[in-house]
Amino acid sequence: MISVLEVLSWEKFATEAAAAIEDPDVQGVVVAAVGDREYPSDIASLGSVLRRIETSGKPVVAAISGPTIDEAYEVCLACHYRIAADDSSTQIRAWDSQSGLMPRLGATQRLPRLLGVQPALSLLLEGRTLNAQQARQAGLVDEVVASDRLMAAAREWALTPNKANRSPGSTAAAPFSAACATQRAKTLGLYPAPLAILSSVYEGCQVDLETGLKIEARYFEHIRRTPEARNLARIRQWREDLNGVPKSQFLKIGILGAGMMGSGIACVCAHADLNVVLLDTTLENAERGKAAAVAKGATESRILATCDFADLEGCDAVIEAVFENAAIKADVTRRTEAVTGDAILFASNTSTLPITGLAEAWSRPENFIGMHFFSPVDRMPLLEIIRGKRTSEASLARALDLARILRKTPIVVNDRRGFYASRVFATYVNEGMAMLLEGIAPALIENAGRLAGMPVGPLVLADEVSLDLMLAVRAQGAEPVDEVLKIMIDQCGRHGKKMRAGFYEYPAAGRKRLWPDLAKWFPPRADQPDAEELIKRFRWIQSLETVRCMQEGVITDRRAADVGSVLGWGFCPAVGGTIGHIETVGVEKFIAESKRLERLYGERFAPPELLHTLSKYLADIHTAGQRAEGQPSIPIQA
Repeated sequence: MISVLEVLSWEKFATEAAAAIEDPDVQGVVVAAVGDREYPSDIASLGSVLRRIETSGKPVVAAISGPTIDEAYEVCLACHYRIAADDSSTQIRAWDSQSGLMPRLGATQRLPRLLGVQPALSLLLEGRTLNAQQARQAGLVDEVVASDRLMAAAREWALTPNKANRSPGSTAAAPFSAACATQRAKTLGLYPAPLAILSSVYEGCQVDLETGLKIEARYFEHIRRTPEARNLARIRQWREDLNGVPKSQFLKIGILGAGMMGSGIACVCAHADLNVVLLDTTLENAERGKAAAVAKGATESRILATCDFADLEGCDAVIEAVFENAAIKADVTRRTEAVTGDAILFASNTSTLPITGLAEAWSRPENFIGMHFFSPVDRMPLLEIIRGKRTSEASLARALDLARILRKTPIVVNDRRGFYASRVFATYVNEGMAMLLEGIAPALIENAGRLAGMPVGPLVLADEVSLDLMLAVRAQGAEPVDEVLKIMIDQCGRHGKKMRAGFYEYPAAGRKRLWPDLAKWFPPRADQPDAEELIKRFRWIQSLETVRCMQEGVITDRRAADVGSVLGWGFCPAVGGTIGHIETVGVEKFIAESKRLERLYGERFAPPELLHTLSKYLADIHTAGQRAEGQPSIPIQA
């Protein structure tokens, strides 16, 4: 008799697996429908069951279909054989090292014994998700069969005698210095889980499997209690949900503007099987934008390139992505409404201009909303949805539905200039330029930005955005123009990457490099600060601006603030996002340090009043074992 175990819950699986092992009538076991599940509450007990499966003497085979990742794949590793369905839904991943955790059900011990140390480390640390055939080539599965043959093949294998001796063997320790150096360079010491994985594999390779599993358990318990693990877990748990509103259907989307943003939005719409009308001022521009979308994998037949507004007829929604100029946006908005009518959802992709003002060009402003995509659109997961003063709840719901269709993670913010993401992101770039004006060495500024957990330094980001665009946006907002921008543009004639001349040089051949003459215009002072001080300034300025956004009611949910900062511009997820950072430091300590920075660097570091309220609602994340999930929104005083 074959026992088939469907993993509908870990607790039920553990009970049924133990029963199958003890039942003398059961000749073999098929573990099916593993799926994607989180760790059970009693991890140690499940680990013991997996070890009993491995040593029971009965053949146990994993029948893999659908997403089988991380913990679910660890269960498959404890089986003696793995068969995967040759289906597009089959996705297999050994481990996601960016999850903040490390394996606890044996992956750091069984995978090196199965594949060898170096291939196992590659799969454990790189977080690659593979299809069935790729998993077979990598050694994660033993056999791939057609979907309709999966269970039959698994039963056949389990009924074949002498198959229960395929447990992982032993392996010799391999050189780990290079791997440690690589991980240190990639994580900059901000993410402890990858290094714990390396240590667990290294130590486990030198002992028997039973001892190796105990080593893994020890490292897991250490990592589980770190602030980084809890911060990353909170980021992952964010889900935007609007209940009680029927889901909207979208078939045809109009996009105004075929530049970098418009073509990127067209690409993700086409990937979501939506028909797209991509409109620009000339057919040549529209065709160029379509070609850019197709080059990124969009289906060519899904996109109609046009310069005729009449082609927008029948669209369920239109997304405007033209220049950041209110007059131009108003013109294309009115011309769209003349064709589509005012009942459709009209969204502006503006990153700075107030939605309420832009909505005046649409007859029914309740159907007008902001949908701020991030560049590059096909890779950036966040979508900032901006609610104008007259945007209706129904339009908000429709925008959220469209975000889900486009596979974007949405956050909802209220209408202010700069909204949330662009406003807080700008403080990082501005702080880098302030440091440059103070005489801090450009290389030190850039390296400190990366050590703070940001993807790149602030000066290269300024080049990417373009210095003249930054100047124009700041001028439109009636803000003081940064002295550094005036020097770079007016006196040096350097405008950023698009002109191959900004804070960096961009040679036609070779890598970019910092412009040597920066030292002439911004002479470095003799006493350079410690990198730790610069790291603190970068993190503090972004967290403080987030609190100001919350105090003004721009964003009211701390989870949205954290997720927006991580997914929108790359704030360090290991410290929990911009609000999670305050929690990680401790509110009172954060306030005291803000006051110190204010004394040294200016009033931009002054702690907002809401920070004192936060101390009542944010628990100290340093408390061992505390979980930060499910925390309520922070009350905002109107």
